[in-house]
Amino acid sequence: MSDLPAFPPNDIRGFLAFCAGEWLALRSTFLPGELEPPSGEGEGDGDEWHSSERGELRIAYQEPSGAAESGSLLITPPGGATRRRVTFSTDGRFDGGDGERGQWQLWPDGSLDLMLEREGVEVRERIWFTKPNLRLRSTIERGSDGRPARASFSTEIRRVSRAAAAVA
Repeated sequence: MSDLPAFPPNDIRGFLAFCAGEWLALRSTFLPGELEPPSGEGEGDGDEWHSSERGELRIAYQEPSGAAESGSLLITPPGGATRRRVTFSTDGRFDGGDGERGQWQLWPDGSLDLMLEREGVEVRERIWFTKPNLRLRSTIERGSDGRPARASFSTEIRRVSRAAAAVA
């Protein structure tokens, strides 16, 4: 744990570096439009409006490649099938690849907001740490009519090696 930046992170580079690691993630997704079963179908079990999944999330931090960058995160989601690079610029913008571009803001409380629009949907994600090895994320997607389309909440616990835990 001694190789982590100061906690809580107080600048974007520190925040991105703090995200690096192997995380055990539990994500709950909520679909407000699924509160009632479609017409003509049975009652169901009442859980159509939410789902949960868990998995391993790996994040690597890459130092900035130029003065206009704050750094990049290489993200390998649960399942490990794809790898995504998100590059953060010093001007408050980020590029998530595949045409996903948005804006970021780091708040004085150490939380990071990401905002992007894609195909008429606005996505806002907030990421924050409550402890050095506990990261939380909330995401809300809104349709073009402004109504919530999907929301999710993730709890992520950093995996710590036994050697590092023994030193701490």
